[in-house]
Amino acid sequence: MFVISTRNFPPDIGGIQNLIEGLAIALNNHGPVKIFADSFPESDSYDKNSSLEIVRVSGFKFFKKYRKANLINEYIKNNNVRALFFDHWKSLENLNKNYIENIPTFCLIHSKEINHPKETSLNKRMIKSLSKAKYIISNSRFTKKLAISTGVDANKIHIIHPGSNYPIEVKSEYDERAKEIFKDSFPRIITIARLDKRKSHQNILMCIKNLKSRFPNIKYISIGEGEEKKNLQKLKKELNLGNEVLFYNKIEEQLKAALLKNSDLFLMPSIIYKKSVEGFGISFIEAGCYGKGSIGGKDGGAEDAIKDGETGFLCDGNNLNSIHDSVIKFFENENYKTYGTNALEFSNDFKWKKIIKKYLNLI
Repeated sequence: MFVISTRNFPPDIGGIQNLIEGLAIALNNHGPVKIFADSFPESDSYDKNSSLEIVRVSGFKFFKKYRKANLINEYIKNNNVRALFFDHWKSLENLNKNYIENIPTFCLIHSKEINHPKETSLNKRMIKSLSKAKYIISNSRFTKKLAISTGVDANKIHIIHPGSNYPIEVKSEYDERAKEIFKDSFPRIITIARLDKRKSHQNILMCIKNLKSRFPNIKYISIGEGEEKKNLQKLKKELNLGNEVLFYNKIEEQLKAALLKNSDLFLMPSIIYKKSVEGFGISFIEAGCYGKGSIGGKDGGAEDAIKDGETGFLCDGNNLNSIHDSVIKFFENENYKTYGTNALEFSNDFKWKKIIKKYLNLI
């Protein structure tokens, strides 16, 4: 039995949620999986339609983590567990070390959740928690370097990139809706990401404004929610951007995939904002699954998800000229078609059937 403990799991939305779901489904092809996950609205509906065995833990956050840890401790004592997987060091923190010392134990690290200065209380808690894991799984080379700089044992760290749940087959009705939204626009640029400072949406909007003179039929679509929503809507108005820019919050997965499929460029020039940094960028790989190249920020782990100059470009997300020039290079001489072809081929390395073997080899 594989056991997964996670704070992040569907129907909650996000990159880590998708990652843990993909990991669970991939493991399920190699043996039974039991998941201990936080409860969310619509969890019952999701669980009924899932082939996975899921135990939901609800309640106040402080008490919930102890309840979940106790449930897992008891389960380990009474069952034959092949391997344990944790989405976050906080999910591992309250497990009894004596119970898990003879079980292959994996803890995933991403970037933001480990970016705590040495000797701070959070750093000490993190180091103590990660010491229980036999394998610390970093999502990129950048995240591994960051972890080592904060005091994590380098000998335990293994780089295993997130697997991709894409492409999904797009139904014709959604494909037609996406084509109607884009109409005869070019280039068709898309971002699928939370609306926060780190994703640099504000610089994208200013870049779109500057690109209008060169590409009068440009269209930019942003899919995601977040605390920057009002600021970005205000900036859109100030820049006099009308139908050239569309914001979508929660939309159906099929429509999201259809818009991605019908786009020309995935643009997410992420920056480092306070302690928040892009650890990898699975969205770049998901775009590649539909034959779309990407432009990402040079800060963080995007260098593992974008082959600079081959599947797209890395730019300085803090610099408008850098973003602008990267977009121009991407489309000049129809280069975007070559980048898309290369991105599709590169995305094959991130299929879950390949990624899961790296975990199984460690077990």
